[in-house]
Amino acid sequence: MKILIGDDHLLFREGLRRLLEQLQGEASFVEAGTFDEVLNQCRAGMTFDIILMDLHMPNWPGFDGLREIQALQPGVPVVVVSASEALGDIRGALDHGATGYIPKSSSVKVMMGALNLVFSGGIYLPPGALTASMDAAPRRRSIEITDRNAGYGLTQRQREVLECLRLGKSNKQIAYELGLSEGTVKIHVTAIFKSLGVKNRTQAVIAAAAMSA
Repeated sequence: MKILIGDDHLLFREGLRRLLEQLQGEASFVEAGTFDEVLNQCRAGMTFDIILMDLHMPNWPGFDGLREIQALQPGVPVVVVSASEALGDIRGALDHGATGYIPKSSSVKVMMGALNLVFSGGIYLPPGALTASMDAAPRRRSIEITDRNAGYGLTQRQREVLECLRLGKSNKQIAYELGLSEGTVKIHVTAIFKSLGVKNRTQAVIAAAAMSA
């Protein structure tokens, strides 16, 4: 596994790498101390398995920078590991394609659990962020808030798949647990996105939190 760590604090990069080494002993690491260095590493020809990076590093261009990274490393999960726990930063990162958000203030136990979840294909968000996001954001037109018990137009199977997404499970895990093929799971996930008016798994997880509220 090839992991890119982007952070302007050397001590934090070293600490994060030691945690990652406990979870992924055979991993190789590339480090960057500025946003421009992150971009250069993404352009260098190596395809990473995951990118962990801070916000507001030197040369940080704003959240559009996440789009730049995704364009250079298509399909690679980009997870924000940041000192900021501001809802605006969390939502901004998710809206621009981040597949997770881990606060630096997390305990070692929480950090390791979050990283484990990310490596298994799940999505980690800080506690309370889901509820706060739904309270602060306008309801999407395709989500009928006056009829929670109707399942938002989802079939029973789609609700089961959505619950698995909420728990951070990968398509492979969902397929195994529900006795489906991965192809069928992908079809259900696509249908869920369309029904909820969302574009990615993270937004679907936020919608799932509203459904269970």
